[in-house]
Amino acid sequence: MKLPVQRIAVAAVALTVTLSLAACTKNNNSSSSSTSSAAAAASAGPGSSGSASAASGGGSTGTIKIGLVTKTDSNPYFVKLRESAKALAATQGAEVIALAGKFDGDNDGQVTAIENLVQQGVKGIMITPSNSAGILNALKAAQAKGILVIALDSETTPVDAVPATFATDNLQAGVILGKYVKAKIGSTAPKIITMDLDPSASVGIQRHNGFLEGMGLPDGTPPQVIGSALTAGDQTKAQSAMENLLQAHPDVNVVYSINEPAGRGAYQALTEKGLQSKVIVGSIDGSCSGVQYVKDGKFAATVMQFPKIMVEDGVKAIVTFAKTGTKPSGVVNTGATLITDKPIAGIDSKDSAWGLANCWG
Repeated sequence: MKLPVQRIAVAAVALTVTLSLAACTKNNNSSSSSTSSAAAAASAGPGSSGSASAASGGGSTGTIKIGLVTKTDSNPYFVKLRESAKALAATQGAEVIALAGKFDGDNDGQVTAIENLVQQGVKGIMITPSNSAGILNALKAAQAKGILVIALDSETTPVDAVPATFATDNLQAGVILGKYVKAKIGSTAPKIITMDLDPSASVGIQRHNGFLEGMGLPDGTPPQVIGSALTAGDQTKAQSAMENLLQAHPDVNVVYSINEPAGRGAYQALTEKGLQSKVIVGSIDGSCSGVQYVKDGKFAATVMQFPKIMVEDGVKAIVTFAKTGTKPSGVVNTGATLITDKPIAGIDSKDSAWGLANCWG
């Protein structure tokens, strides 16, 4: 199905070619609780250009507290964000307080985490928004207190609800995966099953729509998409959904997955039916385990994101803001790269050896 989405122009580095996840999957723990609710407050006036602007908040001494709010705390993608943020902060005279929602789409959990961080006196908050409409008031309230808020991995809606975003261009990541699959399938008519995220999650919508665009399929619900499932980016849910879909659609020849856990679940279901050699499986994320699936021939390709780059850019921006009062602004594309061991002429890609050396770097 073609899901509606507003395309956002990216101001920064061009995309080379995100993964619930997206990075997006299940988790067991929530952020620490807070007794107050986020009150609506006037926005701190975030900009939309690619330049830096001066703001209050400079002149901090001592350890700089930085908040990180992810969608979950167990997804490997968000684990990488947390580890990279803490490692860099330790060299910058800063500390990272990392909180998360219970699951992808847990807006209340993210609101509680934001309120908790405000109470702890952070200078800045980096957040991977689940559904930004559900957290906008909390973000405004934090900014009204002079806290710099930066979106990571996914844009807020509207994008200028925060001063700056460091993220993969998820639409373009989907486009490049779709172009590769289209070239690989050649003249064979595609029969596609999509392992999607959630209808309210912008990252899932953008990747899905980008994939269909790359495949050259029309708007709406093209007949080439013979089945779809909402997986929350979770391997177990994706496997169960794929098992059900295969009962009606054993003739599938392409599987698109929002992220690699969903792709692994789909691949397992295909394997149990002996169909894995007949289906092209493509994904987005670029984790080391996902690249290994490419090397092992289980995925035809995956699209690598660079969470280490985006969160390190965020940490540096907040440290600069704390020391000088200078805010970053605009949407910065942190890049993505197609990984495959079966390259196709005219489509830029790297092999799995490069991918394993650079996964999520």
